[in-house]
Amino acid sequence: MSNSFSALLSGAVVEDDALRLTIPDTWMQGRTTYGGLSAALCLEAAMRAYPELPPLRSANISFIGPAGGAVEGRARALRQGKSVSYIEADLSTEAGLATRGVFAFGAARASMFDRTFTPPPEAPAPDDCEPFIPKGMGPKFATHFDTRLAKGARPVTNSDQFDHFLWVRHEDRDATGPVALLALADMPPPAVLPIFPHFKPISTMTWHLNVLVEAPISEDGWWLLQSRGEHARNGYSSQDMLIWNSNLDLVVAGRQNVAIFL
Repeated sequence: MSNSFSALLSGAVVEDDALRLTIPDTWMQGRTTYGGLSAALCLEAAMRAYPELPPLRSANISFIGPAGGAVEGRARALRQGKSVSYIEADLSTEAGLATRGVFAFGAARASMFDRTFTPPPEAPAPDDCEPFIPKGMGPKFATHFDTRLAKGARPVTNSDQFDHFLWVRHEDRDATGPVALLALADMPPPAVLPIFPHFKPISTMTWHLNVLVEAPISEDGWWLLQSRGEHARNGYSSQDMLIWNSNLDLVVAGRQNVAIFL
């Protein structure tokens, strides 16, 4: 059986109002499932439970406990208004709650504004960049992505850089749409990891994203992801995150709080 992202979703079934599937070992990050996949499964559960939702506008993800193996996703509507609906979705294992997502879906409204205030970055094309993770290295889940270093430093290099840009796409070229983009959006390691002089554990606690366009698309599946560290103290770090498509149109803005053990 394929462990690709598309195969994982197509193999998931809905039973007793729950999305059920088994997460393969290749999607693990240490003792838990890669966070992007956990968040994506919460979104998939929400969209299967409420298929008539308008476009995704915002997501708030809390990584509460480890996930792996057999999991189930359950969604419930918090509020469904005329233009905006809030859906909560939980991903759980036998051990309990692993990930909780609260998603805001909103229909478009007429507005006098159609502007982007954030300038596009200067970055080389994916084909002009070196692989970010050397073959055979990195966490297990990383094998599901093609990742190129556009600017910045690699993790655990005692660098003074805490702002990096990565071109990322799914190895599974059939992985498209908002759920696939959410699964990919957490691929970069924390922005402070390049300044680590040696490896120590890290763990994302919370993740917030605003989706800035109704239907994000990008040529050849490539997305340019920026992670910029803002602060690190008392064992926690805060970072800003942006995603552009291949035309360098800004499509997602996000933030993370990451626990660091160094």
